[in-house]
Amino acid sequence: MSLIEGAADIDVPVHMAYNQWTQFECFPRFMRGVRRVDRSRSSMTHWVTRYGGVTRAFDAEIVEQRPDDRVVWRAVGASRLTGEVDFRALGESRCRVTLRVEFRPRGAAERVGDLLGLIRRQVLEDLARFKEYIEGQGRESGQWRGTIKGGHVEADADRLPPRVPNWPVG
Repeated sequence: MSLIEGAADIDVPVHMAYNQWTQFECFPRFMRGVRRVDRSRSSMTHWVTRYGGVTRAFDAEIVEQRPDDRVVWRAVGASRLTGEVDFRALGESRCRVTLRVEFRPRGAAERVGDLLGLIRRQVLEDLARFKEYIEGQGRESGQWRGTIKGGHVEADADRLPPRVPNWPVG
């Protein structure tokens, strides 16, 4: 397995960086190898990527998500890709985003790209472009503030009305 780690200090509040990160459909705007991301459920995404002339499609499950703190994911059906991103406030209008990706290169192009450090450079450049993207916009394009544990979305008592049975009357 190969490991890529990087961090970026971003001049926006932590909630703004986190909110933008949850907008997976926007990833192609700052991630060069990402062609499309669709979110089919709160905890499931479908990715289409293209690196080194090779196009891949895969599903990724969000296994943990805590607002303004952390997002953890893994590729479904293969143990070849996992990742996490952590968000830390560095004051009211600044934060640090730390990214960690573990993957097992598949195919000759990915193995060569990994050995030459091309994949590492691409991931770190994508993180730098995320910084430029959110700072340049000055606001997030949306948000999803749900909590996910073990791949399951947790009900938020503060946002969901209590469920009351619909009893027959009269």
